[in-house]
Amino acid sequence: MTNKNGKSGKSLADPSRLKPFDLDDRKMLRVVIETPKGSRNKFAFDPDEHVFELKKVLPAGMTFPYDFGFAPSTQAEDGDPIDVLVLMDEPAFPGCVLTCRPIGVIQGVQVEKKDKVRNDRIIAVEQDAHSWADIKTVDDLGKQFERELEEFFVNYHRLSGKEYRVLGVKGPNQARKLVKSGMR
Repeated sequence: MTNKNGKSGKSLADPSRLKPFDLDDRKMLRVVIETPKGSRNKFAFDPDEHVFELKKVLPAGMTFPYDFGFAPSTQAEDGDPIDVLVLMDEPAFPGCVLTCRPIGVIQGVQVEKKDKVRNDRIIAVEQDAHSWADIKTVDDLGKQFERELEEFFVNYHRLSGKEYRVLGVKGPNQARKLVKSGMR
């Protein structure tokens, strides 16, 4: 392969083509991080260009509360890969592939004008996260924590002129079913 400067080289591999489940433990998800915890910048992987692009910058005072990415080789109803919010001890970086234990899913609908599209978000714990080791289901996080996550997604969508309505919160089995139904 030759790049635009005439030099031989390879482009970034396409992480969206990885298998969504860990090959050694089918209960574990693989997650490609797009946006690290604490970032105001929202990044997204562009599979056509094989790059992580800056999609938007959140306003001052608003950051991603946890690492945010996607389950590879999946497609959600909104046409994008299935979203995953990852709880872990330290922020990762765009393109980092993590092995995670799904603990639940925030089921929601995104509303833009009169169009409604399901846009569920899986919540997962990175397999080696010490601070989150005892968390097995989203219920273990407590109702206040759950409400804060829901509010983040509501406010995040509001910035883009969209509405996000939470339909419910389900456990890890529903998160795995979501991935299996979205595999492509």
